[in-house]
Amino acid sequence: MIELAERALPVLGFLLAMTIIAELAERCGLFALIADRLGRWSRGSVPVLWAGLVVVALAATIFLSLDTTAVLLTPVVLALAQRMSVDPRLFAYTCVWLANTGSLLLPVSNLTNLLSLSSTNSSTLDFLSRIWPAALTAAVITVGVLAIMFRRTLAVRGVVDDRPVAPANRGLLIGQAMIIIALAVAIVVGAEISLASLIAAALSIVLTAIVDRSLLRRLPLPWRMMLGVGLLLVVVEIARQLVLDAWFARFELPDSLSGSLLLAGLGAGLSNLINNLPAYLTLEPLAQTPALSASLLVGVNAGPLITPWASLATLLWAGRCRAAGVRIGWGDFALRGLLLTALVVPLATASLFLTG
Repeated sequence: MIELAERALPVLGFLLAMTIIAELAERCGLFALIADRLGRWSRGSVPVLWAGLVVVALAATIFLSLDTTAVLLTPVVLALAQRMSVDPRLFAYTCVWLANTGSLLLPVSNLTNLLSLSSTNSSTLDFLSRIWPAALTAAVITVGVLAIMFRRTLAVRGVVDDRPVAPANRGLLIGQAMIIIALAVAIVVGAEISLASLIAAALSIVLTAIVDRSLLRRLPLPWRMMLGVGLLLVVVEIARQLVLDAWFARFELPDSLSGSLLLAGLGAGLSNLINNLPAYLTLEPLAQTPALSASLLVGVNAGPLITPWASLATLLWAGRCRAAGVRIGWGDFALRGLLLTALVVPLATASLFLTG
């Protein structure tokens, strides 16, 4: 259990810190300002607007985690789509799909990445050098599928809305943006992730308290999520010690493309049956090599696109869509997600070997 605590505490600390950072960035108007600028720069061109959204969604996912894209970016871009009289489903699917398929590149992009980093004892640069081909492939395929599926939406012209959205306090917004940028740089150059994120969260709180203390009222802290993740880690660890590790010891996947494809497929399938976090923890004993570890991440990060419970980000995203009045049928979601998963998971996994 001591080893479990050593893995769990940094993950839980990171989850707490990133929730605070992302929430304060949203409260100071960062995401609303970005959406407003995208709308004004596009001048009614849906392809230009959507291209900007793709860049922002990937950046938010990579540097602030997939939950940030699902929870904080989704509502502002849906409001922008409705303001411009554009089918909001393109924007909704862009957010939820890139939140998942775009969460491979950095350890901070997804909790599964942090768990993988702790199990392999590798650095952020090692992680990045190993996973980048799959991350790039997954993002490119996702964007391509979105462009084909929503080609009619991309062919229309939206209503030009020149009403500017000014932040309540530009200095606070700039300060929060600088903290996020500094955190991203620190993580890329190899800083200890949980410590760097907690320091950044503390700086965000101090800055907000100095400039506008009212923004700290009822600041949502992810206590339930942290408790859920902690309990999940304990349950799966007990199951591994009692049954799973001994059972998986009978199997040894080959450190090859075939073994990687099998593990990635298992990860995607189990994620859609239960959830991607317990799916990763369950299958982790099979990821005995760096290639297999990366392939498992492809499956559990880019694969949970079919069922609404496959990732917490999707459930949170669905709630934001309902609040915005955007109806997404789960049958439609599953069929579209099945097609994307069937393309992304094997091709992103194969890319790990084509470049290595």
